[in-house]
This record gives sequence, C-alpha cells and structure tokens, in this order.
Amino acid sequence: MDNQNVINEIRSKIDIVDLVSNYVSLTKKGQYYWGICPFHNDKNPSMSVDPRRQTYTCWSCHNSGNVFNFYEQIENVSFREALKALGDKAGVKISDSSTVSNKYTKYYDIYELAGKYYQLMLTTDSGKEAREYLSKRGIDSDAIKEFGIGLATESKDKLQKFLKEKKYDVNTLNDIGLANGDIDVFINRIIFPLDDRNGRTVGFSGRIYTDSKLSKYLNTKETPIFRKGTCLYHYNASKEFVRIEKYVIVMEGFMDVIRASTIGVKNTVALMGTALTEDQISLLKKLSLNVYLCLDGDKPGLDAALHNGELLEKAGLNVKVIALTNDDDPDTYILKNGKDKFLAMIEGAVNYSDFRINRLKEGVNFASDVELSNYVNRVLKETSNIKDEIRQEIILKKLANEVNLSYNTLEKKLNEYTLLLEKGQASDNAFLIEKKDSKLDKYTRASLEFIYYMLINPLVIRVYDSKKLYFLDKDMRALAGEISYYYHTYGDIVIADFYTYLNDKKELLIVFEKVLNLGLGDEISNETINEYVKVISDYNVREEIKNLNEIMRKEPDEMEKAKIAEKIRLLRIGEWILC
Repeated sequence: MDNQNVINEIRSKIDIVDLVSNYVSLTKKGQYYWGICPFHNDKNPSMSVDPRRQTYTCWSCHNSGNVFNFYEQIENVSFREALKALGDKAGVKISDSSTVSNKYTKYYDIYELAGKYYQLMLTTDSGKEAREYLSKRGIDSDAIKEFGIGLATESKDKLQKFLKEKKYDVNTLNDIGLANGDIDVFINRIIFPLDDRNGRTVGFSGRIYTDSKLSKYLNTKETPIFRKGTCLYHYNASKEFVRIEKYVIVMEGFMDVIRASTIGVKNTVALMGTALTEDQISLLKKLSLNVYLCLDGDKPGLDAALHNGELLEKAGLNVKVIALTNDDDPDTYILKNGKDKFLAMIEGAVNYSDFRINRLKEGVNFASDVELSNYVNRVLKETSNIKDEIRQEIILKKLANEVNLSYNTLEKKLNEYTLLLEKGQASDNAFLIEKKDSKLDKYTRASLEFIYYMLINPLVIRVYDSKKLYFLDKDMRALAGEISYYYHTYGDIVIADFYTYLNDKKELLIVFEKVLNLGLGDEISNETINEYVKVISDYNVREEIKNLNEIMRKEPDEMEKAKIAEKIRLLRIGEWILC
C-alpha cells in the first residue's frame, strides 16, 4: 500500500459531499445528506453521506466507504487509479501508475514470444498426439488459432533454450513463472494463454493430455504481471460480442468458453475457478450490467452461482442463472446435447432471485419450527427484492401451500419487510427467528460497542491496551488490534482515513462497517467503559473455564489434570489473563 500519510492527505483535501454531488443529487436532512444510491436499482434515497466522518453508506445495498471507495466504484477503476485521480484533484503528486506497466514491458514481450513458441510446437511432429487429443475433444484448427492454443513438449528445457537465444536470462524466466531453476515449468502439456484485460498474454494454463498422475491443470504462478483474481479468461476478445448481445455469460473454465465459441456463443468469460473477486466484478461491470452465470451443474458449482450472484447483485448488476443439471459443465453439456439445447438453456435463464429461492429449501429440516420459520423469512426477504407483483403473488401462493401457512399471513409479513426496505431499515436478519444465547448476544453487543468507542475516544484505546482486552472472535480481535496500532502510529483516528487503511483487509472491513452501523453517539462514560470490560472479560473467563473443564474431563494423566485445574482456579480469581 502507498504511504498512509500521503493517502490521508489526499483524503483530507477531497470533501466527500462535493465528490458524491458530482454524480448524485444530494439533499441535506439533519446532519446527513441523502441521495439515490448509484450502486443498485434504488427507487428511494437510501444513501447517506456523513460530512463529519467523511463517509457514505447505502442502507439498502450496504455499500459504504470513503472518497476512494466511492470513486473506485463509480468510475470502475482500481484503488491506485482512484488515488491518482483524486490526488490530481487535491494537488498531491502521485507517481504515474503507467510506470509500473513500463517497467514490465520485457515480461510482456517474453510471454508473447513464449506463446508463439508453444503455438509452433503444436504444429510439429511432436504435437501430433496433442492435436489428436484436441480433435477428439471437438477443438478444431479454427478454435486452436482463435484461442492461441499451443504445446509444451516433453523436453525439460526447450523453452528456456529458445528464450536464451533471444537474450533473456534464466533468473527473469524464474521470476515470471516460465522456469523453475533450469527446468521449464510447463512440460508435456497443452498450453492455453491467459490474457489480461488489454489482451496481452500474462500467463499460461497447461493441461495434461496423456495418462499421468500429475495434476490435470498447471497454472502460471502469481507474478508482477499476473494475478489470477484480476483476470477473466477471454475478457478482451469477448467485448465486441457482449456489446452485440447486451449480456455476458460467466463460466468456470476456459474449456467451457472454447466449447461455447465453437457453436457461435462468444460473449463469454471464465473465472478459472468458482469464486468472483472484486477486481473481476469491476471488469464485468465494464463489459455489461447484464450477467448470466453458467457454472458447473454439481453442488459446488450451484453453490458458487448462489454466492457469486449475490456479490454481483450487490454490485448493482442484473443477474440471471443458467442452471445446468446432472453435474454437467458447459463443455460436457454442449458435447452431449448440442447447440440448440444449449441456446435454449440460455434463453431459459432464470432471474437470480428465483434461483436463490429454489436453493433456499435445500437442507432445511421442515420438522423444526426454527428452521421452517427461518426458511419462510428468507424466502420473503428474497421475494421483497422482486418488483413484479404477479411474480410475488405466485411465489407467496406456492410458499403458503408448501409450509401450510395462510397467504394473508405471508403477504402481511412481506409488506412489513418491504416497508422497512424502503426506509433503509431492513437488514439480512430482520425477520430471522433463531434461538440465541442471550449472554452471547450481550457479549457480542458489548464487544462491538467497545470497538466502536475505540474509534471515537482515545481513552477507550488506553483501556484496551492496559487491560489487554481479548475478543474471542478473531476478526473483532484483529480489528481492535489494528485500531490500537493505527492510533499509536498516526496519533489520531479519522474514520474516513481508517477505511482506506483497511482497504486490503476485507474481513476486517465487514466488522468495521457493522461497528459503524450500530447507531451509537460519541459520548461514553467511564462507568459504561467499565461495564463493557466486565461483560467481555467475564464471558471470556466462563468460556475458557468451560473449555478447560472439557479438556480436563478427557485428559487421562492426573498430573496434567492438576495443571488444568490450577489454570481454572487462577481464572476464577482473576490471576490468569487470556491472550
């Protein structure tokens, strides 16, 4: 990350109200400014801008952050690009990110040469078996040419020798993932080039095509020019076709994309995995606001569609799902069923909300009142996001029959949730009815509120430090530690600056935003601080004693039992500190 002081300086010179006002019409209500959220299909002003903290929050889609976060998303740029742009506005000089690209020009040149070398090898006598394999898989010469498919032969250093003749040294080849010592990384594999968003080859994926105990696929390691989570296979080549079709199809693997291309479906990209990253979502938004998920038809693939669909919707994209069955992936489905049936699957893609509702019932024990109640409420939550009243009515009628509840009861509950949603007061757990330990609720509340006041009042940080306060939840524990470190390093905590400090700590950002949304004031008494400490400490001790008693119960050695019993005694009298 760039120097935090420089980042803070830029942030302090860019007023968030002024920045957001360039994109959103804001109206001042009380201490906040309100406007239509640009990151989802917002009907009523649900985004607030806090001039005091220099942050924004959408109370509907839960998008939040500071000036950098807003600019990144509204302009679909990286953090560095946002930093540079806002730095220019603030009059703070930031080194041009293009220098980074220029620095690695040699790396791009090497990969281009390596790609051409692999393509040539596929056409030689050594490539006969690989060509036959591809032909059996339905990959013809046109597809080979279109996707730049090549071959790494069984020679262990042939690529190195070729590139050495071009005056490239072994150390560089090791650095960029083409060599491992004096041996080529890719040996006896069919090679698929991996391109960046600009169409430059930055890595390779090699597939075994002979009987082997080796892994089926081998990918280039992460290098200065290749990070798997920032790329989408076929991204640059798909742009023209996505523009024509008005949507992009997201698949798991590059073989899926290649197969689809052979039947004329070219508005496709591949994750090369199952989980979407924020960088990939940003790339998709630049392609189209309409995304079709066509992942594998097995449980991991369907689960991935569920997870990724949620991420895409939260990012403001319109999502449909092409739900394959029988554990098929797009590649095998097309091979088995042909072009027409696959096109029919695309035509029959379901809205993500419908797909999600169908998946909600999986694993639910309908004999459990709690699980049944939670299932009903989750369906109602999903239904509230559907704007078509006819579809809403159909879902409610099906649900009423399924769970033996009256339609009127369900409709009433749905209206309640929708009203809260419109007011920006709905949460993911608004109607969940789960049995929870009240003590744990009290403990969690005390923990979150204590961390909130650490951000607001340095006195609370000093209490945290002196008491060596311990949080059982690892993310809470890590966040509290970061707050203390930040305060002692920079001398003060500005909420907007702390957002940027946590920019690459996604798990902590989730807890941080939860803390900020508690709706607490700025004032806190010593009495309240002490009460927080007592609740947290007492609960920690009880949990630790419970754990130690369980360990002692299972421990066969009497001496070890005695040691554990002594720990329990010290915990009870307050002479043993958890850390």
